[in-house]
Formats: sequence, C-alpha cells, structure tokens
Amino acid sequence: MAYSDTRRRMFAESIDAIKEKGLYKEKRFIWSPQDAEIEVEYPEGASHEKVLNFCANNYLGLSSHPEVIKAAHDGLEERGYGMSSVRFICGTQDIHRDLQDKVSAFLGMEDTLLFPSCMDANAGVFEAILEAEDVIIADRLIHASLVDGIRLCSAEYDTFKHMDMKHLRKKLELHQDKRHRLIVTDGVFSMDGDLCPLDEMCDLAEEYDAMILVDDSHASGFIGKTGRGVHEHFGIMDKVDLITTTFGKALGGASGGCVSGRKELVELCRQKARPYLFSNSLSPVIVAATIRVIDILSKTTERRDKLEENTKRFRKGITEAGLNVREGVTPIVPVMLYNAKLANDMSRDMYAEGIYVIGFFFPVVPAGAARIRVQLSAAHENEHIDKCVAAFKKVGEKYGILGLDKKGIVEKYGM
Repeated sequence: MAYSDTRRRMFAESIDAIKEKGLYKEKRFIWSPQDAEIEVEYPEGASHEKVLNFCANNYLGLSSHPEVIKAAHDGLEERGYGMSSVRFICGTQDIHRDLQDKVSAFLGMEDTLLFPSCMDANAGVFEAILEAEDVIIADRLIHASLVDGIRLCSAEYDTFKHMDMKHLRKKLELHQDKRHRLIVTDGVFSMDGDLCPLDEMCDLAEEYDAMILVDDSHASGFIGKTGRGVHEHFGIMDKVDLITTTFGKALGGASGGCVSGRKELVELCRQKARPYLFSNSLSPVIVAATIRVIDILSKTTERRDKLEENTKRFRKGITEAGLNVREGVTPIVPVMLYNAKLANDMSRDMYAEGIYVIGFFFPVVPAGAARIRVQLSAAHENEHIDKCVAAFKKVGEKYGILGLDKKGIVEKYGM
C-alpha cells in the first residue's frame, strides 16, 4: 500500500514533536448552546465543566437569543431545511431577497449578494470584478480569506505596511497606470483588534481614483454609533465601494456572508463569482434567523452599547492587573505573551480557573507574537468580566509576568 507503516510512523513522529514542544492543540467539545457560560469537555474524555467563554465571536450575545432561535424554527417550518440548489437555478427564495435588502439598508449600501460564508464572498469578489490590467493594493495583515481570494484573481497584487498611509500613498502613485486600483483592508483586524484608518484611506482613494473594499466581519453589528461598521464609526458610509462581512459572528453566529456595495460591482459578483454560482444557497433556517437579527439591531443599540461598556471594563481591569495588552477600543483584546508554550500553558490554567480562552501562536499569528485573544460579548455580565480579570491576575502571577513588558517576558521565556 502507498500509505505504508513507515509513512504512518513519520507523520506520527511529527505529531509527537508538536506535543513535546507543548504546542499540541487538544480537542475540546462544547455540550451546550453558545453563550457567556458553556459546558465543556476538555480534554477529550474528561468530565464536563461549566466555564465562562471569553473567546467566541458572539459579540452581541445573539447566538442563543430566544427571538433568533424562534425565527430559525419559523424559517424551518415555513421554508424548509435546505435549498438543494445554487441560487441561479432554483435556490432563491423570497426570504433571500428580503435578507439582501435588509443588509443593504443596514450597511447603507446599494445592493447585497449572499454567500455561504464571508470566506466564500472573499474568494469570489476579486475575480468577478477585476482583470489583468487592474491592481489590488492590500494591507499586509489582511485576513487569510482575502489573501486566498486575491490569489484567484488575475489582477496584479501589491501590499502596503500595516495601516501605514504614507506607504499606501506611495503604492497608489506607483500604480497610476493601472485601469482600476482597489485598496483592500480589514475593518477591524481579528488578531490585534485594531481599527483601520478608513477615513484616511478614503481620502487617498479619492485623491488617486481608487476603490476600497473592507472586510468588516469583526465590526458589523457593533462598531459605529448604531453598529453599522467601521465606515459608520468614521462617518464615511457613502465612500466605501464594497464591504464583505459575515453572519457567523455578531450577526447571529451561525454561518453565511455577503458582498455589499455599488450595484454594478455586486451584479458582477452575481454573474461571475464562482462560490456564488457553484455553492448551495444559504439555508432558509439561517436566512430567517439573520433577518430577525437585523431587525433587532435596527430597532435598538442596547446590545451594542452594553458590549462597549463591557469592553471598557475589561480593558481597564486587565491593564490595572499588570498584563501586557494591545491598546484599542474594540472587544478583541490580545493579552500578549510572545512565547507559544507560555500561551498554551496559561490558557490551560485559565480553564482550571473557570475561564475558557485559547492560546494563539504561529502559524495563526506571526512567530514571536503568541497571545491569548480575549473577546468580549454583550452576554457577559460585570461579575463575569471581573472573574476573568481575577483569573488572569492569578495565572499571570504564577508565571511571573505581571507588570512585564515585551522585553521582560521575552527575557524570561524567550520567543
């Protein structure tokens, strides 16, 4: 057989090497709905523990909201479980159109097209709208799904230093001979939680006749005064050409995504984007639930406002506790540890304290930038946040990192 015992042993040895370094990602199973408190089996085969979840994308606490669940049930009963078809054949129901219209209105865009996920939206949008005589100029830290989509496109690909507008200007000047110039950025960068300077990008786009695409997956629903996203935060809702985003984070937490923007660009995606043309339609269950989510968020900013207060409380507490965190205003709060094993060990100890967080290290983040990424939710109460801060302080004291900056942590543990 091609898969011989020798080959099996070689792969097994690679896995053993990961374990020996303390970097093995153990299986974890959740036995409850996604919420602020969850029931977890970790490691596999262990007894279940109730812990506080501080690493979900459930920013608005809507994953298990009773109104959203009811809408999903109603969608199942009224429109069925699945479409068994792609959109352009017989996979488009009236509720798919309704959701597209609601998303367009919510984001302040001209038109919207649904995809099975934001990763699919990012995989399809570039090839649909750009050709070889065009150029894409992207922030160097854009999400992997954007990079994958760009690779499928024949347009030239260039980058600028992370959030460096002087460097972006140079790149725009360099590519003035191209037919179309498309600036690509995340709205909120998922690992660091930093907000892109979208207002400055739009000024440069106007000056150099470029378009802008923003992946707002970690912003839609809660960034901006009414949660419309980073373009609302900066007061430039009419200046962004394309937004890709997900329904799998703040907007319900299930799956699905979209491209939203100028009607001609969205129509090109409808005609040419391969993930749209060759993937089954979004399930009616998810469509119905996401419509309800948009309705909730369009009526009140209560959850968005609570998330903002929770974020302020946690950032203040974790900084005062002496942990090394990246500054910012978003509910993504990286506790920087720089050493992969340290991040893994601390996340395991946090679990023993009743806090569910995960260590991130290469290749998820750059080598030497290991961290525990904390994500706040509107489902968290003050006592949850205070317990999490106390646990970080206790575990941080165990490892002797309280009050240490990057240099101090690296000197103690290495990178």
